[in-house]
Amino acid sequence: MILDNQLETELVYGLEKLGLDTTDFQRNALLEYLNLLLKWNKVYNLTAVRDPLKMVTRHLLDSLSIAPWCIGQRLIDVGTGAGLPGIPLAILYPNKHVHLLDSNSKKTRFLVQVKSALGLNNICVHHARVESFIPSERYDVVLSRAFASLADMVSSCENLLNKSGQFLAMKGALLESDLASLTDYTVDVHKLIVPALDEQRHLIILSGK
Repeated sequence: MILDNQLETELVYGLEKLGLDTTDFQRNALLEYLNLLLKWNKVYNLTAVRDPLKMVTRHLLDSLSIAPWCIGQRLIDVGTGAGLPGIPLAILYPNKHVHLLDSNSKKTRFLVQVKSALGLNNICVHHARVESFIPSERYDVVLSRAFASLADMVSSCENLLNKSGQFLAMKGALLESDLASLTDYTVDVHKLIVPALDEQRHLIILSGK
């Protein structure tokens, strides 16, 4: 119970620092997701982060730090892993359709369980490699924190994005060489401040010219 109270306190503090207005239901859903992640992680090794308090910072708050830039109604999180950042964003935005794509069957089984346990009807889970995934309809936002380079993200995911859509890439430190390769896109870089995290975080937004 003491740990649960600490997690809730840390989450509420972080959400306030991010300027996000959330309901009791949403905060409870975020904490329940965290509890499921802790439980499944013991068997499936879904994340290298083991400490629950660090999970609040590195998973929940880190994911939600990009919330203001998640425009449009259809989003896909490519290489979502344990559902990050897709699941926290789906909890925050229940009216958006959030698709989660991953090629690891253990991880997608976990995602299906989260969807069922939390009643997240705005989530759709896809077990597939991005190179072979063909969506029924293209997306307003393609987001990921899984790609090593922006060029890889663009080349792998171009077929997922609609004409007016945007790529959202979550990064730590920036590499100028990574940005220089994107001559076909307008590039916007936003420095992210994640509460209680003393590390560099950036969001790179790529839009068609």
